Amino acid sequence: MIIVTGAAGMIGSAFVWRLNQEGIKDILLVDKLRTDDKWLNIRKRQYADWVDKDNLFVWLENEANAARITGIVHMGACSATTETDGDFLMENNYGYSKKLWEFASKRNINYVYASSAATYGLGELGYNDDVTPDELQKLRPLNKYGYSKKIFDDWVLKQKNTPKQWAGLKFFNVYGPQEYHKGRMASMVFHTFNQYKKIGKVKLFKSHKEKYEDGGQLRDFVYVKDVVDVIYFLLTKETTSGIYNIGTGKARSFLDLSMSAIRFASGNETLKVEDVVEFIPMPDDLMEKYQYFTEASMEKIKKIGYNKEFYDLESGIKDYVTNYLSQEDPYL
Repeated sequence: MIIVTGAAGMIGSAFVWRLNQEGIKDILLVDKLRTDDKWLNIRKRQYADWVDKDNLFVWLENEANAARITGIVHMGACSATTETDGDFLMENNYGYSKKLWEFASKRNINYVYASSAATYGLGELGYNDDVTPDELQKLRPLNKYGYSKKIFDDWVLKQKNTPKQWAGLKFFNVYGPQEYHKGRMASMVFHTFNQYKKIGKVKLFKSHKEKYEDGGQLRDFVYVKDVVDVIYFLLTKETTSGIYNIGTGKARSFLDLSMSAIRFASGNETLKVEDVVEFIPMPDDLMEKYQYFTEASMEKIKKIGYNKEFYDLESGIKDYVTNYLSQEDPYL
């Protein structure tokens, strides 16, 4: 049985979909549904059982349950970069992850967990995952969320007792199906599509750096289907443990993203920027913390044998807009 935490969230539920695609149904889903629509992310999934996040370790105290577990994919966390409750973040993103690590180590099973590109801060030290633990320790996240992820990475790299195989994944800007419950934390593809459908325009931040044009701020946007392919590879293939970037290795602009989403949404390839994009001032509180460039170094994961081609921005957006956002049922 495979444990998937955060199983009703975007990446977690997409990974359960990926397991189902492989015919795997012996899955324990772990999450909290609360009052939003996350439950829709798992409505079509097949799995063995559900356990509330707060009850997982009680469930695992039963030896018969614990003995069934063959691997853990830990996507559960508070992922809001705007979360201000540091104690809540430390309990959820650090303490909970440590307990799962210790269980996986004791049972000698594989463990894949979600880190974040937010650990890189403004990118002053670059976005290279193939560095020493001392170099990773020097990273300076910009928010408490990024910090809670970083210190778990730091802790992991000090451990002598480890799972059979483990991987920490620094996700860059993930977009795609299953993000509909995330509100303002959903991707720019999702927001662009809905803004355009509602008002016929999209609002993007002006640039406040000479090097970048308005809308020319760059991110590494990665499609969720690629993300879950990587997770499946790291969970099921014998390879090298470590911390890995998960992006495309190719930074693209918000303007590229928005125009692609608009053109696929409208079916009109001839739309011009000036007709559909409005540039607005960046809020003062974002000015000093705004990343103008992120791009994942992807050489490390290629070295361990992951060579599948990633969706480029246009093909990922086309699949997302055409096969999901434009459909009555937008779910995987």
